[in-house]
Amino acid sequence: MNSVLNKVGLDSKMALGFIGVMLFMMGDGLEQGWLSSYLMDKGLTVQQSALLFSVYGFAAAIAAWLSGVLAEILGPRKAMTLGLFLFIVGTTLFITLGLNQMNLAIMIPTYSLRGLGYPLFAYSFLVWITYYAPSEKLATAVGWFWFAFAAGLNVLGAFYSSVVLSILGEINTLWSALIFVLLGATIAILLNKEDSEKQNKFEAKTDVIKYLSKGITIAFENPKIGLGCIVRTINTAGAYGFVVFMPAYMMEVGFTRAEWLQIYGALWTSNIFFNLIFGIVGDKIGWNKTVMWFGGVGCAISTAAFYYIPAIMGPNYLATTIVAACFGACLAAYVPLSALVPSLAPDNKGAAMSILNLGAGLSTFVGPAIVGVFIGSLGVSGVIWIYTALYLLSAFLMKFITLPKQKETESTDISNLKRAVGSNVN
Repeated sequence: MNSVLNKVGLDSKMALGFIGVMLFMMGDGLEQGWLSSYLMDKGLTVQQSALLFSVYGFAAAIAAWLSGVLAEILGPRKAMTLGLFLFIVGTTLFITLGLNQMNLAIMIPTYSLRGLGYPLFAYSFLVWITYYAPSEKLATAVGWFWFAFAAGLNVLGAFYSSVVLSILGEINTLWSALIFVLLGATIAILLNKEDSEKQNKFEAKTDVIKYLSKGITIAFENPKIGLGCIVRTINTAGAYGFVVFMPAYMMEVGFTRAEWLQIYGALWTSNIFFNLIFGIVGDKIGWNKTVMWFGGVGCAISTAAFYYIPAIMGPNYLATTIVAACFGACLAAYVPLSALVPSLAPDNKGAAMSILNLGAGLSTFVGPAIVGVFIGSLGVSGVIWIYTALYLLSAFLMKFITLPKQKETESTDISNLKRAVGSNVN
């Protein structure tokens, strides 16, 4: 069994951890494909829904940033346990107080508290992986992480909801999330076999504070890491923005809610398998090239197509599903970024991952925020073109996010980088 796992790049000692992450993220993401439309059916406007998801994303961004440094200060297991606790408390308060009264002033802080949980859990495990996996297989190991992450968050959660919503109803479906979260946490935290998790030893509280600040300053000390944060933010911004307005848009075109959930599930089904493929491709042809061409350029093309294919062809299920699958595949091409960025700071991988994880969290804020700000004035097509332009920008930025050995001299690389980002880079 171990030899089979090793052949596909999955270490046997970490295998249970990946399964635990998948189940946890299934519980976290089971409402993504339908919560926005449900809230609007209950009286919220699209702007109010976007605000809720944007603040949730901001909370997730803070937790994502903290996950890297907390994983080193506390150790991954304790950081993941903290994430579990916050998710349970946030979910309970959001359902009992927020949704029960449909009061936006209560829904925003309680849903945001829920949003603090999953980054601390999942991204702390990702930091664990970056320390454990050998460098020559790091992108493949990261690919397995994103396979598990996306499979739970966007595929299993979406398909589960499409089956049980008509049976349990929206509120009970949300409550059932706790079952998957608790099961996943038990497997990843308690049953995972790898016991040499990284934890820095700090002699004084000032050392802890200093290391926490490292999770910010490293982006300025090494501008490539800061650019990596920007690229990671763009990576899933479109995907998180889609959940705010695409359900309504697709139903206006003529799709049913069940069909939209299936299209959404197809998007992420494609994504989970291509997470593995592009992890391997990145190790073979280069992390930078994979993100630039398959990720940035590929997402730009498929984002525009995701809007224009149904706009032109109407509720064509097959064509729209194919485009959605292409978009999901191109999202996966950003996977090698999680190997590239920590490799830029081999002695401070936790701090570097904090910056990258901040980008992952910010995408959950930026994506819906773009919808909230621009959909009223520019409409759906305008928002789509904003996302398309951002993906092209991420492809351009990847030109400068390279390992030193990929350049003839480091000084030439930094010179090019400074000319690109301007005088703010020191």
